[in-house]
Amino acid sequence: MSVKLKSKLLSWVKKLLYIILAIAIMSVAVNMFLAPHNIAAGGFTGLAIILEELLGIDRALSLLAGNAAIIVITLIFLGKEIFFNTVIGAALLPFVIGIIPHVNLVADTMLSMITGSVLFGIAVSILYSNKASSGGTSIPPLIFKKYFNLNTSVGLFVTDGVVVFLNLLVFSVDSFFYAIASIFITSAAMTYIESGLNKKKLVYIISEMHEKISADIMHEVGRGVTLVPVIGAYSRNNMKMLMVTLDSKSCRKITAIVNKYDEKAFMITDTVSDVYGKGFTYESGSV
Repeated sequence: MSVKLKSKLLSWVKKLLYIILAIAIMSVAVNMFLAPHNIAAGGFTGLAIILEELLGIDRALSLLAGNAAIIVITLIFLGKEIFFNTVIGAALLPFVIGIIPHVNLVADTMLSMITGSVLFGIAVSILYSNKASSGGTSIPPLIFKKYFNLNTSVGLFVTDGVVVFLNLLVFSVDSFFYAIASIFITSAAMTYIESGLNKKKLVYIISEMHEKISADIMHEVGRGVTLVPVIGAYSRNNMKMLMVTLDSKSCRKITAIVNKYDEKAFMITDTVSDVYGKGFTYESGSV
């Protein structure tokens, strides 16, 4: 087996394990936290809970039928890669939903709703990060993202609106508002995971010792440094500013290096969510 083929196989196995993990988390969220309290917070899972209440159809069967239709839409609008990943998730979800015990772990409805919603958001984010989904209404947000550049958390919030409204007709006013709150929490969890967990630090340093500071940063921290010419507005002096992008763990090392050479150096540290390029979105020793 060639190295390239082996690497591709390992990557596929890793992705499959992530998809299985996400489906398991999602199933736990539905069967143990949301469904026991009649909280149908959008999606095919929410619709399945409603159909189970109205018609007595097992939620796993409803999911299976709905996902069979949605994977066709996936192939048309999102391409083969997401289609194959969706087939895996769409087939697994009804199966795992069927085998995960239908139990009420938390008696308090509010606490159960919050826990279930956070778990659901984590599961969907894992799927999206692997270009996969569980089928259902998690597919339209991916379509909105591809064709309209709409954030997936916003897209999920929009597509779940109809299912949430059905809570009002099938269950109660309480279930309706719990479902709305659940969507907000799920959306917030997704937004935090998609942007919050990948935050980096952007550091600006102005010092007369910029050459020694930059040399140590590159050697000891292993990050590239950008040298930017700047002019002081008051003094009109020409100066050099260092710009460094790095992870949060390395930020203290930068501070120690700067203090070693120039305790009076001007230093600004900012937090950024999205960083693209060498050393971040693909492998490299520096930026």
